[in-house]
Amino acid sequence: MGKETIDLYNTSDTRGTSQSYGLNYQKTGKELMSQDEIAVMDGGKCIMQLRGVRPFFSNKFDITKHKQYHLLSDYDEKNTFDIEKYVKNLNRAKIRNNDTIDEVEDVGEIVA
Repeated sequence: MGKETIDLYNTSDTRGTSQSYGLNYQKTGKELMSQDEIAVMDGGKCIMQLRGVRPFFSNKFDITKHKQYHLLSDYDEKNTFDIEKYVKNLNRAKIRNNDTIDEVEDVGEIVA
């Protein structure tokens, strides 16, 4: 997810025959979120990364509440897309110059 810049201050105190103090200032980078933190992230949360916007946390959408949930294979296994069957049928179909093609409505994409 990237890094952020942090200021790091170190102090030192040496005691002995002559006492001395030191202060060290440093700018350094820190991971915003480590792989370990991502691995144990709450299952109801996700990290959204959109063009032009820094990554941010969001709640996951409950796909069972989507109006077209019934079209997903999660709802009914017979809705599973069979790529082999599709390619086989595609190879059989031949479009001629006089054929008309109906436009199919885009049902959108659901990402969990």
